[in-house]
Amino acid sequence: MSFKLLLVCCLIIVLTAAVTAPLYFLFKGKPVLQYTYQIVNTYPHDENAFTQGLVFENGVLYEGTGRYGNSTLRCVELETGKIVQTYALSKDFFGEGITIFKDKIIQLTWVEHKGFIYNKTSFELLGEFNYSTQGWGITNDGHRLIMSDGTENLYFLNPETFEKIGQIEVQDKGNPVIALNELEYIKGDVYANIWRQEKIVIINPQSGQVKAWINFTGIQKMMNRAGSDVLNGIAYDAQEDRLFITGKCWSQLLEIKLVAVQ
Repeated sequence: MSFKLLLVCCLIIVLTAAVTAPLYFLFKGKPVLQYTYQIVNTYPHDENAFTQGLVFENGVLYEGTGRYGNSTLRCVELETGKIVQTYALSKDFFGEGITIFKDKIIQLTWVEHKGFIYNKTSFELLGEFNYSTQGWGITNDGHRLIMSDGTENLYFLNPETFEKIGQIEVQDKGNPVIALNELEYIKGDVYANIWRQEKIVIINPQSGQVKAWINFTGIQKMMNRAGSDVLNGIAYDAQEDRLFITGKCWSQLLEIKLVAVQ
């Protein structure tokens, strides 16, 4: 190899490193933050509600529940836990996550590969759509629907046609984060329950990289009820900057504040 060729090769290596190194540190080098929580307020929650989806908008709490024969879409009074409006799904469907997009509520089902579209005010069933994966959680960023299926993947759907328009794999420092469940879009990030874990993960929806973890160790025992199930349900009040969580068959819905772990 001539000296000139060797010099060119070295220059290419240096330039490649100069370009790729910043990208590596942009997506891989940022520290993953750790949070615990502080309970700000508690509200009653229906102990028979097998919570699968949770949304708060304009002072109103909406909830989707699961289990065959007990799956519903609900409008709930936050302060009292009173169910003020409900729609019962057919016994053939296991209800899953919900989201509000404009004047519609969108609800997934578990393994039936079918979603439902409702009028937000009347709960009138407006239509249906299909998807190839299981349905677990769903949220939106104002432009796209964002859906989970219990794997490490998040799927982006066109909110008008419900066609898949993108997909990312969620990773924590190169390791896939599986069992992504109920979702909420908050200030540019996706918050996701992890099925059967007392954790919520905060995800960058552009890169799929984990930005933070929220540790809720021991929170299920606080419900003090033998029938209570896993942590599942995240809702955000954008007007008042309030974050709510609950779980399947929990007796309470909690307003929480994140506390950074030093």
